[in-house]
Amino acid sequence: MRAPHTAAGQGPGRSGPGPHRVGPGLRGRGPGQLDGPGQRVAGRGSGLSDLRPDRQLRPRVRPGRDLAGRERAQPARPDPVRLPHHPGHGPQPPARGPGRPRHQGPARAAESGQPQRLPGQGRARLPGDGQPPLRPLPEGRPPARGGAPQRSLGAHLERQGPHRARIPRRDGRGRRRDGRHRRRGRRRDHGRGAARPAVSARVVVVGLGPAGPELVSGAARQAIERVAHRWVRTSRHPAAVAMPGAASFDHLYDSAERLEDVYAGIADALARAAAVHGEVLYAVPGSPVVAERSVEILRADRRVEVELVPGLSFLDLAWARLGVDPVAAGVRLVDAASFAVDGAGERGPLLVAQCWSRPLLSGIKLAADDGDGAPGGGARPAVTVLQRLGLPDEAVFDVAWDELDRSFEPDHLSSLWIPALAPPVARELARFAELVRTLRQRCPWDREQTHLSLTRHLLEETYEVLEAIEGLGPAPGPSAWAHLEEELGDLLFQVVFHATLAAEEGQFGLADVARGVHDKLVHRHPHVFGAVDAATSGQVMANWERIKQAEKGRSSIMDGIPGELPSLLYAHKVQRKAASVGFDWPDAAGPEAKVQEELAEVRDAAAAPGAGAGPGREAVTAEVGDLLFAVVNLARHLGVDPEAALRGATATFRQRFGAVEGLARDRGIELDGARIETVDALWEEVKARGRPPGPSRPLL
Repeated sequence: MRAPHTAAGQGPGRSGPGPHRVGPGLRGRGPGQLDGPGQRVAGRGSGLSDLRPDRQLRPRVRPGRDLAGRERAQPARPDPVRLPHHPGHGPQPPARGPGRPRHQGPARAAESGQPQRLPGQGRARLPGDGQPPLRPLPEGRPPARGGAPQRSLGAHLERQGPHRARIPRRDGRGRRRDGRHRRRGRRRDHGRGAARPAVSARVVVVGLGPAGPELVSGAARQAIERVAHRWVRTSRHPAAVAMPGAASFDHLYDSAERLEDVYAGIADALARAAAVHGEVLYAVPGSPVVAERSVEILRADRRVEVELVPGLSFLDLAWARLGVDPVAAGVRLVDAASFAVDGAGERGPLLVAQCWSRPLLSGIKLAADDGDGAPGGGARPAVTVLQRLGLPDEAVFDVAWDELDRSFEPDHLSSLWIPALAPPVARELARFAELVRTLRQRCPWDREQTHLSLTRHLLEETYEVLEAIEGLGPAPGPSAWAHLEEELGDLLFQVVFHATLAAEEGQFGLADVARGVHDKLVHRHPHVFGAVDAATSGQVMANWERIKQAEKGRSSIMDGIPGELPSLLYAHKVQRKAASVGFDWPDAAGPEAKVQEELAEVRDAAAAPGAGAGPGREAVTAEVGDLLFAVVNLARHLGVDPEAALRGATATFRQRFGAVEGLARDRGIELDGARIETVDALWEEVKARGRPPGPSRPLL
């Protein structure tokens, strides 16, 4: 049940000065709401109920009929809608009886010479004055749409209150009726759940198409001709000539600091203009539903109702010029102003709209982070520029990424077609490379470094990576992986730092480093990227060495092996080189016998006279070297990395000896003066606990 309005004199009501004053008791309703057959209620824009009869539904009420008396026994019920009578249609005043109060009706007023007050008198004239706001309703009128049968006319009038239906103020038992100044429980429904008034301000948004006025649609032209108050987003668009006398928002582009301020200012200005004029028109380039931020803001503004008249978009011409099906290709449309956010992580293809300035193009080039090449490697991809599509001076051409913001002059009809972008890893590496360059410029320590001064740090970071790898163990946890990630980042810093130093010398940059190793790996894997067959890893290594020797133009297979490598790694790499050309034992039996042979030679050299000094000492050293070389060869045949094995064995010994020290302290044993048998017993006790976890995979 609708909450009734406050009676006259109670509360502020909706009345006010001016032509839109609303009398007390009137209530606006939703647009198009019916209050009975043939009666349509006006919208809520002004808060008025413009009720007009479409036809006469029943004959006039016969004079003398007491419409209220027949229902007098029913208590009056409040209703929010005022139902005054048409002049002459109301009942004649009933004959006065004993005890009956005088109640002067319209006919009595006329007889007394007093002017008869018609509906609408005593207030500003409203739309619909001059004809009855409501006609008398027939008894048992048809039910409203979807509702129950209506009350009789008498009951309907009685619901308006005694002072409206000319009902005496006291009932048959002498009790006072609720009248003009006694409305029980009445209040306006301004709380939660109240319907929102309809918006009377209206903005019609039309699209001007992508080019000249010949591409403006017929629907857009009709709207332009119909609406008197017109605005265009920019007068620089070639189709703006279709709107003579229209105002533009070009001044906002010149005064605002951000594009978002421009679009917000446009929406606010249109909303205020619509509040003044009722309906205004706003024209945008292309289509209002494609890449129009101002229209998005306007549609979210609750002050106005927005009607969209679509137009031909520049996208239709772009797909035709590019020969691209946007659905099949999965193209994404991005605004140039928001490319850094909306294009982040995208790999393409992208169509970038509204590239109207060089700063925007520079921002696209930097945000794309594609300076390190295409996603699949090779040359940097070209970008297609589309300018002034549909105009006589239309231009479609390709530019390189490096020249994107330098090779052509952008305008407000410029767009970019980007077929592919680098994956997000390129963006992160670009950010990191920029950080290293910044440190090189602003940090005193970084400014002092050279390639030579960084070698110690490079070696330290390499060994810290090895240590992190060893810490993984057979079942690494999150902390072990986090440690490896951190150490790899430190090692990457050294790589990028050296590449930055080389770039300062004009030699090469990080992009050249990445591109070079990429191309090298592709070339040395013909079994992956070519027609060469390699079924085993041995065949792969043989192909690798042959290709590498041909690339370097070396005469010996051993050329290029750095002598600065650690000894075990150096021996392992030399043996691997020799094996690549067939100089190797077929299985591990040969290296195992060689180890026994070298061990016997060590014993003989050590037992020879003078082994402790001079040439004898040198002989022992040489035999030990041969033994170690043979052990490395055996490890290679067994598939064990000697460096990892030796580091693991050393770590095991270190941990066990620490445990021995702990046992000795617990038992009050001084290791310095303890007998060897005592220390050996502690060692065996610790050893019996099992081997501590260590690396189980090659490190180099």
